[in-house]
Amino acid sequence: MAASQTQRRTPRESLRVAAVQMRFAPTITGNLAIIERLAKQAARKHADAVLFPECAVTGYAYDFLSLKPVEIRDALLALRALASKLRTNLLVGSPVFRRRKLYNCLVVFNRRGEIVYCYAKNHLTPDDETCFTPGDAVALFELDGVPVTSVICHERRYPELVRLAVMAGAKILFHPNAGMDALAVSRKKRGGRDGISARAFENAIYYVFANSVGPQGGGKWSAGDSKIVAPDEQVLKLAGNRDEAVIVADLHLAKATGTYAQRGAKHPAFLAPHWKKMVQAVRRQASEAALDFDLP
Repeated sequence: MAASQTQRRTPRESLRVAAVQMRFAPTITGNLAIIERLAKQAARKHADAVLFPECAVTGYAYDFLSLKPVEIRDALLALRALASKLRTNLLVGSPVFRRRKLYNCLVVFNRRGEIVYCYAKNHLTPDDETCFTPGDAVALFELDGVPVTSVICHERRYPELVRLAVMAGAKILFHPNAGMDALAVSRKKRGGRDGISARAFENAIYYVFANSVGPQGGGKWSAGDSKIVAPDEQVLKLAGNRDEAVIVADLHLAKATGTYAQRGAKHPAFLAPHWKKMVQAVRRQASEAALDFDLP
């Protein structure tokens, strides 16, 4: 895996991002074809970074216990080639093996097709726990020199994952999701009633949310509503709740100040040294925990 390193360069003023709302296929081959088709749409819109849903490689209703490492490696090789061909950063949800254990991950491919980061979901749902091992890091990596972070699906309920990353400098939160709810619950989540705008506002960052959509099997549904939200809570782009979509927005990075997180790291004063130690640990663990995954 190529190292993600901070380089001295003129900071980017903006980043064009795409959130892909995807209807899963039942096979890895089918999902790779969908990912390629929708990634090409995003590339035609000149997206610098393209986010796909949680477990986009397999779908979320997959029989994960039947997966073999070679299947995932082959899929990730195909995505490496796609990122290189399109010359764009791809962020794709996928199961990933490490030391024979399976993790629910976001895999990050740079414009050259190199895998530069792999974040494993920490907070697992009961269904996740039957097949996945929890991660042990807060996500912190760079896209085109911009510090960013991620949570996966259920983890939006754990605000400390975002707060600590923003204290460490993150300006954008990438959130791959795969809704698996009863239809009544899915309907309640539609139209942006999901707390995402509040998370963007309280951290003064951009929030990019890519969800699956439609029936997921077994009577479960995904509400769609993929969205891109500004630091002031404004919803810049919002997908529907029935169809696939590729939504794109320009993120003006000077607006992602992280103001409230930075202030929170200093006051109350008695907590400041503890926040400092935690942020140092976040930076260290973010790099160390991304190592040793079975990646091509």
